[in-house]
Amino acid sequence: MDQSAFKEVIRERRSVRRFDPAPVPLDAIRELVDCARYAPSDTNSQTWEFIAVLNPDRIRMISEITWEKLHGLAEDAFARGRDKEARLLVRSFGPYATAFEHAPALMVVLSTPYASKFRDRIFEPLQFVSPQTWDMESIKSSCLAAQNLMLAAHAMGLGSCPMTGPVLLAEQSIKELLGVGPDRQMNMVIALGYPAEKPAAPKRKEVDDILRIIV
Repeated sequence: MDQSAFKEVIRERRSVRRFDPAPVPLDAIRELVDCARYAPSDTNSQTWEFIAVLNPDRIRMISEITWEKLHGLAEDAFARGRDKEARLLVRSFGPYATAFEHAPALMVVLSTPYASKFRDRIFEPLQFVSPQTWDMESIKSSCLAAQNLMLAAHAMGLGSCPMTGPVLLAEQSIKELLGVGPDRQMNMVIALGYPAEKPAAPKRKEVDDILRIIV
């Protein structure tokens, strides 16, 4: 494997929020999910599923649902005297959280219930951890798959942008719109399409600032 080529894919991937209107081919969607499914997962649980939303009206509906919930939160904040935060929520966070609205494709990343022999045979009988822990295990593995998908998208000439705003604001409503069962968690949405911009590289922390070596 050519390490320099692999590192270039990692270094050059950007969060793209402006897209060409050209549709993303179905075979490209399938190829991305094929790459995603090779991510590692806890005890090979493979706790991930993807919904590819390609219908522009449905994508717009998801954006509208997100805005509706956001405005409800803003109204509540105004009522509690948090005017500054309410305005920031609408003016700053709102557009940021719904930047997928004009993307030709939206990948909804789900995590599925976690099951493993260790949970069934050891941890559950010992009541070693809370039930919420297993939800987090599912999310962790699902997020690894999402990263695979976004790196593969960049290598294929596609742009992507992961967003958790719709999850924070309107997860249940979006799940109902898409027919997602209550046993699935929505981790993020990923805007996907051919990029119409080339964002500058954001500043990264230096290696020595994030690495501690113990010998």
